[in-house]
Amino acid sequence: MTRPLYDRHRAVLPDWLALYYRQPIEITHGEGRHVWDADGNKYLDFFGGILTTMTAHALPEVTKAVAEQAGRIIHSSTLYLNRQMVELAERIAQLSGIPDARVFFTTSGTEANDTALLLATAYRGSSQILAMRNSYHGRSFSAVGITGNHAWSPTGLSPLQTLYVHGGVRARGPYAHLSDSQFIEACVADLEDLLGHTRNVAALIAEPIQGVGGFTSPPDGLYAAFREVLDRHGILWITDEVQTGWGRTGDHFWGWQAHGRSGPPDLLTFAKGIGNGMSIGGVVARAEVMNCLDSNSISTFGGSPVTMAAGLANLSYVLEHDLQGNARRVGGLLIERLRAICAQLPVVREVRGRGLMAGIELVHPGTDRANPEAAAAVLEAAREGGLLIGKGGGHDTSVLRIAPPLTLTVAEAEEGAAILERALRTV
Repeated sequence: MTRPLYDRHRAVLPDWLALYYRQPIEITHGEGRHVWDADGNKYLDFFGGILTTMTAHALPEVTKAVAEQAGRIIHSSTLYLNRQMVELAERIAQLSGIPDARVFFTTSGTEANDTALLLATAYRGSSQILAMRNSYHGRSFSAVGITGNHAWSPTGLSPLQTLYVHGGVRARGPYAHLSDSQFIEACVADLEDLLGHTRNVAALIAEPIQGVGGFTSPPDGLYAAFREVLDRHGILWITDEVQTGWGRTGDHFWGWQAHGRSGPPDLLTFAKGIGNGMSIGGVVARAEVMNCLDSNSISTFGGSPVTMAAGLANLSYVLEHDLQGNARRVGGLLIERLRAICAQLPVVREVRGRGLMAGIELVHPGTDRANPEAAAAVLEAAREGGLLIGKGGGHDTSVLRIAPPLTLTVAEAEEGAAILERALRTV
């Protein structure tokens, strides 16, 4: 049934618009942690539309809020007062940990990061940005310009001057052999050295756990140590929480809190899971940073009544049902199960992650070379077994990305791990 649709897709959409699977599937509906395709096949969803269906498919509380709001008014723009937008902004500002916080809503994580870069460069009067190697921050012109992953950066042109810092990848690179404390020390020394060759840097932008980069992360405390250096130079810290926010890591509500010793970030960007599939992104910043722009601005679609209603209902569900705690408990069990499975598989280099955010890096057995062919094969085999996962990584897309909705049960975690074990054994 999907072949005619695939042919139509290829005839009218860009060649660079990626599709999963040799025979792409059309997902028609979902419920809880499961989705169905146009051929009637049922799948356990361990990717959630790229970490976006964060809570559950067809969550009644969210669908009810969307339907009721759509029945009243769908759109008004930010030129008018919007009660739902104010209420969601109040809740996010309080949860962010940023003092005297202001919130600006966008329609995506890309746009959120774009806005954060605008604010930081305007506030500091500088177009120089520090970013992490292996990073990904979106597909806009400015976001591509700071992305440190060549597979997702189609042009070297940029309105910004970007300098890349060590530290986002713990198990590869020149400092991989060091202990955690030595790793942090070396990365801080690299940052200090880099700043000795620059002028007036605006900000460092960093994902606490790199998403597209393959769920890699530094030791806890790295960005706290960076913050001490940044503060001496007046440089802002932007934490990109598009994939790590809302309790997904289990241990913390925000990824930055694993690095919170030196205080909260100056700016925080979010998107994906807060809308549970609705298009919401945004920036939280200290008031003096958020208010630094000296020209008018609006958002036509950011903070729309319908998406704000969805965000309010979804955030309430996350907090009232302690989904952060569920991510910690069930995610911990899932990661340990995956580590036990992969311990005897020579194609697996590392199982890493936190909460319901796990990565399995595949290599050619007996080597340290990335194995994107194996990752593609496991992706196909998992789908055939009834499981949807993702892939990524800064080394030729060789990492399996596992990020189920935060309501995942222990039984579903075991079922998904068993399917994944069979898929991994095919390669």
